[in-house]
Amino acid sequence: MYRVKPFEVKVLVRRSRKEAQKMIRAIAVLIRNTTWKCGRTERLVVNYLQRQIQRCGRAQTPIRDMLHHFKLRGKQKSEFLEAIKRLEKRHIIRVDGF
Repeated sequence: MYRVKPFEVKVLVRRSRKEAQKMIRAIAVLIRNTTWKCGRTERLVVNYLQRQIQRCGRAQTPIRDMLHHFKLRGKQKSEFLEAIKRLEKRHIIRVDGF
């Protein structure tokens, strides 16, 4: 007889409001200009930071300004914050003040 393995259900982890607010007040710094194997949101973030370097000559931008620029609300906002954490994990950006 075959044994049936119970399937796993992935649940999105909801951040606490306090943790999300700390993240929004932080500053994102571009370390590497690469979007290889990145999703749509990650590419938007890296391209925005690259444009900031070209326009203003600085590699750092507050995350609050990016949220305002992309006009994100609700679920999109949480997906954006998750994308920021993924980019930080892959050492593409650095989040200061978090």
